[in-house]
Amino acid sequence: MTDGTKILMCPPHHYDVDYVINPWMEGNIHRSSRERAEEQWNKLHHVLKNHATVELVAPQPGWPDMVFAANAGLVLGQNVVLSRFLHPERQGEEPFFQAWFEAHGFTVHTLPESLPFEGAGDALLDRAGGWLWAGYGFRSELDSHPYLAEWLDVEVLSLRLVDSRFYHLDTCFCPLTDGYLMYYPPAFDAYSNRLIELRVAEEKRIVIDEVDAINFACNAVNVGQVVVMNKASDQLRQVLADRGFVVEETPLTEFLKAGGAAKCLTLKTTEPRQVSPKTSTIQSRVIHLEGHLLDSGIVNRALDTIVTGGGSFQVLSFDLGKQRQDSSMAEVKVSAPDASVMDDIMGQLIDLGAVSLPREVTAATLETVIQDGVAPDDFYVTTIYPTEVLIGDHWFKVQGQRMDGAIAVTRNPAGSAGPESGAVARCKLLRDLKAGEEVVVGSQGIHTLRKAPSLKKTDDFSFMGAGVSSERRVELVVEQIAWDLRRIRDRGGKVIVTAGPVVIHTGGSEHLKTLIRDGYVHALLGGNAIAVHDIEQSMMGTSLGMDMKRGVSVQGGHRHHLKAINTIRRYGSIANAVAAGALTSGVMYECVTNNVPFSLAGSIRDDGPLPDTKMNLIEAQADYARLIEGADLILMLSTMLHSIGVGNMTPAGVKMVCVDINPAVVTKLSDRGSVESTGVVTDVGLFLSLLVQQLAKLTGQYASVG
Repeated sequence: MTDGTKILMCPPHHYDVDYVINPWMEGNIHRSSRERAEEQWNKLHHVLKNHATVELVAPQPGWPDMVFAANAGLVLGQNVVLSRFLHPERQGEEPFFQAWFEAHGFTVHTLPESLPFEGAGDALLDRAGGWLWAGYGFRSELDSHPYLAEWLDVEVLSLRLVDSRFYHLDTCFCPLTDGYLMYYPPAFDAYSNRLIELRVAEEKRIVIDEVDAINFACNAVNVGQVVVMNKASDQLRQVLADRGFVVEETPLTEFLKAGGAAKCLTLKTTEPRQVSPKTSTIQSRVIHLEGHLLDSGIVNRALDTIVTGGGSFQVLSFDLGKQRQDSSMAEVKVSAPDASVMDDIMGQLIDLGAVSLPREVTAATLETVIQDGVAPDDFYVTTIYPTEVLIGDHWFKVQGQRMDGAIAVTRNPAGSAGPESGAVARCKLLRDLKAGEEVVVGSQGIHTLRKAPSLKKTDDFSFMGAGVSSERRVELVVEQIAWDLRRIRDRGGKVIVTAGPVVIHTGGSEHLKTLIRDGYVHALLGGNAIAVHDIEQSMMGTSLGMDMKRGVSVQGGHRHHLKAINTIRRYGSIANAVAAGALTSGVMYECVTNNVPFSLAGSIRDDGPLPDTKMNLIEAQADYARLIEGADLILMLSTMLHSIGVGNMTPAGVKMVCVDINPAVVTKLSDRGSVESTGVVTDVGLFLSLLVQQLAKLTGQYASVG
């Protein structure tokens, strides 16, 4: 026996694999040999008695996992935090462990019943720094960690487990004497691995491979320079030997069937107190969600966002409403290991419409821009949804709402009751930020409206739900779109079309021209190509050298698009060519003659380009944004990149219809965050033909009613 270390163990007299509460138990129900388990436990007990004083707690019938004494609680000095087991199969162990601790003079702290924490299985003291490594993600909740910091007067560092095979921290993480650490990095998320690297010097980190990990090499008992474990590879044994450690193997295969080994079977009850500040970096906030939470899937997405983001949650209340049409409401406590993780989680929750409750709300944090075009670190990234920001004690609506910008705040100190009441919050692209402006950082004091109202409340868009319509539903969707186009036109609304050259190649130009002539299109957005091929077809009857009527190549036709470009360049613009009588038909002709503004954004592949094409990307983006402003509906016709660009700069409340023969294209817009889009999987020429036909029917219906 060495340094006075005491270890608690529980004999395996009632041990068996009676249920499944971790992956190791799968397929092992009642397949463990009690005789071999007793033999292996006795060998471990004998080995440990050579290095420490071993004390025993009496096993109890009906609680087969009580043998895993590490989960009895967490001991530091004379204090112990009793475990609160997640699974009912182990909860009956708690009073027996509590009685043992109290009988041996420990001060026992008990967590709230609804807060899982599984003792030294998920909390391990660093052997040099004196802080506590605490795991969460499967068995213990993050919200238990502040209690550990308070009751044990210790700094707590939270590590998130992400591999269900390593459901407890001690299955993949083993602090060793002199500050060494043996661990398996894939068991943790990126944040936790970074935290480990910041706290433990590289020369002190002993990274094990998967073979040693699944043999539970990290589930070891360390006393002085001795490391007792189930099994170690020759390589790991040598690495430990090079650092002055002696490995003692003792097979524990019967206990691996239940997901435990040497460390799980033991609890150190003599953990000397080291000087360490009582701190916890854990952040908590309470959020409010409201809407059709189940139908929309928002509540599931919110909870998934919290967990995948590295946090944990507690549902404080959930009201489903009494009728189907009633809104649901939920209050959720969100916890994160530190402020940076909390900000990332809250940023995503805000995107889903989450609102911090009044008692949790603090004013937005502002930092000054010190370099033109560069935001401060951790700036809040905007979404398409209407946003409000709390400056001082006033909420301000963010102007110019769009995706992927920053919120810049300017103040008007004169002519107002206070400096905040004269503030203006505006969504700005990074390139537009100016030194001296203030920018919102973090996620405090931000509120978004997930369900933005239609810009014209009198319109009830019948296809509001985002989704992709297959070809068998095209006629139904076209009928719905036609009704909306007619209503928007008749009340003076605004429809934008963004289109690619496929519209011309598929014969859709005739139908697009009809839409423009009949007043259904109020701006056209595209690239150089749609204009070039439209003009080629109008002047020469070909598109990319193909005769559009006969569907055959024309000799020398590959030069036609260049001849079309050259003609327009001679006149200086498309409008000049129309005025001179050189361009007498086509989509671009209809735009000019019907005073429909258009914007052509150039790219590196453009021939020519046309004089009207904006080759300066920033100018093109600004022109697109100008034309989109005030739009009610956007038709996106077979042009993925232009559609994504338009979607990113369009605020919520504008309905979008994306048409393409490729399903991957029509789902892309929703994947990018423009969730108020409907995808139609079909040939764009067919779609436009059906749309024009349906609008003609509506015109006939209107006429007959008149």
